[in-house]
Amino acid sequence: MAAGTKVEALVSDDIFIAVQQGGNIEANGTAANPIVLTSFRTNAQAGDWGGLIVLGKAPINSVANLATQTSTSEIGNLPYGGNDEDDDSGTIRYVRVEYSGGSASGSQENNGFSFYGVGRGTNVEFIQAYEGADDGVEFFGGTVNASNIVVTNCEDDSVDWTEGFSGVLTDVYISHGSDHDKGIEADGFNTDLGNLSSPAFFSAPTVTNLTIDGSSDTDDEAIRLRAGTRATFNNVVINNFEEGFDLDDAETGVGVTADETNINGIVFNNVTTNLKNDTGATFTEADVISNEGTATGTAFSTWGAGWTVE
Repeated sequence: MAAGTKVEALVSDDIFIAVQQGGNIEANGTAANPIVLTSFRTNAQAGDWGGLIVLGKAPINSVANLATQTSTSEIGNLPYGGNDEDDDSGTIRYVRVEYSGGSASGSQENNGFSFYGVGRGTNVEFIQAYEGADDGVEFFGGTVNASNIVVTNCEDDSVDWTEGFSGVLTDVYISHGSDHDKGIEADGFNTDLGNLSSPAFFSAPTVTNLTIDGSSDTDDEAIRLRAGTRATFNNVVINNFEEGFDLDDAETGVGVTADETNINGIVFNNVTTNLKNDTGATFTEADVISNEGTATGTAFSTWGAGWTVE
C-alpha cells in the first residue's frame, strides 16, 4: 500500500484484513500521507469492522500443536508461531486503523492491530489504533519490535500482550477513556491454552518511553501484569488512574522476586495507588520501582504530529 492509501471497509462483523504466515505486507505511509484503514460509514462507530491481523513464524508459548510449536488465531483460525525469531512479515509504517473491533469467528472480537507470532525482522513503526471496540494493539507471542505506537479511545485494553511476547516497544502513547478497561493488560501466556512451549518461557518485553493518560483517578488500572509476565519499563508517566500497576498471580510475583520485572524511572500524576501486589509474593514498592519522579514519558506531541487523530 502506497502512502496516502485509504481503505474503507463495509460495516460487517466479519470483515478484517489478514496477512497470513509467509505473506508480506508493505504498508509505507508517511507523516504527511498516512495509510488509513477505516469504516465506509459516514457516521463511523467503534466496531464497524474487524482490523489488521499479521501472522508470523516467531516463537509463542501457548501452542496448540506441540510438534510445530504453532497455534491458530482466534480470528479466522489461521496458523501462526514457530521457531523463526527473525521472521519478516513486512513493513507497517504510518498506518492508522479506525473503528475496528467488530466480532468475527463467532463471539471473538478483532483488535485494531493484531500481531500473531510476528518476528523482529518485521518493521512496525508509527501506528495508531483509533476508536476501537476491543483492544488497540495486541501481541500474541513473537519477537517483533514496534515504536511510535498511539492508541486513542479503544474500549477494552489499549495495549495487550500474551503468549510469550518478548519484543521491545519504544515510544508508546495511550489516551484512555474512563469507561474503558486497562491501559496495558499483560499476560505471560494464554491461560486458555497454557504455557506449553518446550522449554517453557513467559512474556518478557521491554517498554521504553511510555505515557498513559486516563480521564480521571476513577479509571481502574493503568497497567495490569498477570499470568507470569515479566516486563521492564523505562521512563513512564501515568496520569489520572486509581491504580498505576496491579500485579496478579503467583508466577508474576516470581518474576518480581527474581528481578525479572522492573520499573525504571516513573512519574505518577493523580494516581491513588502506585502499585498493588496481588501475587502472594513478598516485596515492596521500592523492590520494583526505581527513580520515581524522574520520568518524562514519550514526546508524543513531537513525533505524533500531523498523522494521528484525536
